[in-house]
Amino acid sequence: MYSIAQETLIHAMYFAPRGKARLQLLGNHLSQRYLSPTDRLIGFIGDSGAGKSLLIRGMFPGLELTNDDEGINLRPLPLTAHYQGGRFLSHTYHVDARFELAFQQSWQLVEAVKAAILQSKRVVVEHFDQLYPQLKLNPSILIGVGEEVLVTRPGVFGPKPQEIVDVVYKSIRYRKMAHTAEDLTAKVLVEMGYDRPQFHSDIRHGFIMEFQERPDFDLEYVEKRVREMIEADTDIYYHDEDHIRIGQRTIFPCTGPRIHVARTGEIQGFRLLKEFIWDPVKEIYYMVGLVGESRPEGV
Repeated sequence: MYSIAQETLIHAMYFAPRGKARLQLLGNHLSQRYLSPTDRLIGFIGDSGAGKSLLIRGMFPGLELTNDDEGINLRPLPLTAHYQGGRFLSHTYHVDARFELAFQQSWQLVEAVKAAILQSKRVVVEHFDQLYPQLKLNPSILIGVGEEVLVTRPGVFGPKPQEIVDVVYKSIRYRKMAHTAEDLTAKVLVEMGYDRPQFHSDIRHGFIMEFQERPDFDLEYVEKRVREMIEADTDIYYHDEDHIRIGQRTIFPCTGPRIHVARTGEIQGFRLLKEFIWDPVKEIYYMVGLVGESRPEGV
């Protein structure tokens, strides 16, 4: 039976966090709030590195992903192998449509997905937009991952996958810019002799760092140093699950090392608000960084 939240859902929007644990926690929240036991087809849309796999791990603990950013590639695909064998052995299957369409025809994949659904199996499809033109089935839930996470329950009148594509593929660049700018700002603070902020949060087109006491550093100077690093147009590399590499030598801690621009020069419009924001409820100070040329509402 659907909950009221499911029955009335047009779309829900969440900030897409940049840390691995926070993405999985959000996925767990989404599953509890929006997922029904009767949902058979779940679609995900978003560019590579957006965090779709981490959301799926949070929503479906224990589900074996057939292909993800950690280099896991299950061959042959269990879904099609079980379909060809005449018996579906699992309750839930994962499919990365973009990856799989490089190895098999779309009609073969579509046949396997439809057969699994008809036998009351659940199929979780990444890059759902790649499969939709041949599948011609709306998913029970369609989730887009860009700067925000969009959760929808498509009906006869939509939204169509392309509508979600148009939103999330455009906005993901702001999330990557903000994350890289956040790590560059943290790097500057460490070089100045301050501890790296342990708590951070998200805002549209930017980031927030939290401090228990009012910092005594000069925000103008920090902004100037970060802008110098941006203008240097240095490469940003994935190093491991807990670090990025800035240039050839510098290894820096990061909670989401895959969600970055490729070079610091890709960050546009970086600036810091020139005052620390006091939260009287939590009793903490916020330092706010923004990217992009427009000023988000409410900031």
